[in-house]
Amino acid sequence: MITPTAGAYRISTDPDLLDLDLVHHWLSTDAFWALGRSRETVEKAAGASINFGAYDGEGRQVAYARVVTDLATFGWLCDVYVDREHRGQGLGTRLAEAVRDHLAPYRLKRLMLSTLDAHEVYARAGFVPFAEPQNLMIIPGPAAP
Repeated sequence: MITPTAGAYRISTDPDLLDLDLVHHWLSTDAFWALGRSRETVEKAAGASINFGAYDGEGRQVAYARVVTDLATFGWLCDVYVDREHRGQGLGTRLAEAVRDHLAPYRLKRLMLSTLDAHEVYARAGFVPFAEPQNLMIIPGPAAP
């Protein structure tokens, strides 16, 4: 899937276009939720997910997102990252919209995400606060990314 986006950006799920070394660098050095994440973990996570890359007019990867899903009932949007030089141009929202649109034919019961500080970005793509957050529970993983 390749979709047109704002400006000269395009979004694709083609795994051959992904620069996982760059994704690892972004996540492990600049994404507060993934600081220190190993290259092996990034590769393993990408291998078990639908990956979305955003590319500039010259084909350079400038953003990334991945979705963990069963393609039947549930999806989890995570690891959304926009290169610092490309922020503020609506690319984060466009990436979330591309994920939403890509998954629409599967009619998932729920597409979720967690964000500390980008609620407005995702709201523009149709995400809303979880209606009953008291229903959600987790088993916390180890502290290491």
